[in-house]
Amino acid sequence: MTPPAPAVLDPWPAPVAGGPVTATVPVPGSKSLTNRALVLAAQATGPSRIVAPLRSRDTDLMAAALGTLGVAIAADGPDGRDWVITPGPLRGPAHVDCGLAGTVMRFLPPLAATGAGPITFDGDEAARRRPMATVLDALRALGVRGDGDPLAVTVDATGGVPGGTVEIDASASSQFVSGLLLSAPSFIGGVEVRHTGAPVPSMPHIEMTVQALRAAGVTVDDAVPDRWRVEPGPVAPWTTPIEPDLSNATPFLAAAAVTGGRVTVPHWPATTTQAGDAIRGLLSAMGVTVELGPDGLTVTGPERLSGLDADLHDVGELTPTVAAIALFADSPSRLTGIGHLRGHETDRLAALAQDIGAVGGRVDEHADGLTITPRPLHGGEWRSFADHRMATAGAIVGLRVPGVLVDDVATTAKTLPGFEGMWARMLGVPGA
Repeated sequence: MTPPAPAVLDPWPAPVAGGPVTATVPVPGSKSLTNRALVLAAQATGPSRIVAPLRSRDTDLMAAALGTLGVAIAADGPDGRDWVITPGPLRGPAHVDCGLAGTVMRFLPPLAATGAGPITFDGDEAARRRPMATVLDALRALGVRGDGDPLAVTVDATGGVPGGTVEIDASASSQFVSGLLLSAPSFIGGVEVRHTGAPVPSMPHIEMTVQALRAAGVTVDDAVPDRWRVEPGPVAPWTTPIEPDLSNATPFLAAAAVTGGRVTVPHWPATTTQAGDAIRGLLSAMGVTVELGPDGLTVTGPERLSGLDADLHDVGELTPTVAAIALFADSPSRLTGIGHLRGHETDRLAALAQDIGAVGGRVDEHADGLTITPRPLHGGEWRSFADHRMATAGAIVGLRVPGVLVDDVATTAKTLPGFEGMWARMLGVPGA
């Protein structure tokens, strides 16, 4: 069950679209790729320049954490938006603030273990409810001393990780696999990770990790399902461009879908490992016209949206956006394979059920998904539960429903700072 949210003090009135939304919306870089680039750059043989990374709470937390451990990170480039990362010895004692960033709390303990000294990880209150035992158990199996679960977690680094083979159950989060793989080049014997358990969710994120490692010259064998082998060895400085964050783009595309409008997101990659790219097929299945061309990805909303029956196991982060669109379809939608979302920033299934009910919608909550039956909606309080994707879902609903009040729209800064301004400019609000 999702925890009670605090009382609404200064809610954000989600703006209503005056008609079909027509706009071009540039989107900043990928959070997932930015944080993987930072972890790899911290292990590189020389300085790296990360061009146009996402600057958000999650990525700033990652950069600050690496700085705490001894990595030099300097702003550079136009408006100081680029990062130059100079590796250095990782040392404790140190205290790392994870905030609510799963990538920080699950990617950095394995890297910290390659350093020396005690290093403690803690974060927001909600982060202390997110499971960490899989990370710690894996590190112990690889010869690292550590304790705590969930946060605060302490890794007692002794100057190196022996590495080897480890079995884990990553059915709760793909981040458990990615965290081990990203630091494995710095383990003495590399690592072989074997997953045992139910299917790993969000597999595109592991594919992104493998691609990022290979881009940095690391040898990775992923030929056998549920087994990944990373060889020890040097990590080349990071040079790969950071793609736009496709998951962050989806609320803007949803605006076109629910208003019958037309929205373009420039620089959408033709091929990518980002989970957000799956929005193309999901929107098409709901009757939306989707075109990928030289100008980017353009979606055009239909006169009537169709309901959807979709297994979102591999792309669970899109669930709040898809659920918000489904409220305006002409038939019910069933979203399945997403029981793991109960362990994200909040229990996203319970949170969506609560918020949809608060604005008059009908939703049936299941162990691994939701069934949404469209019916007339009304204004009401839309709780974010400190979850950025819950907040943007409320903004989508507000396009068609007057009086939707999002209690904490500022939580969108976790991955998309300035969201309110971007939303207003998309709608053509004067002065935005």
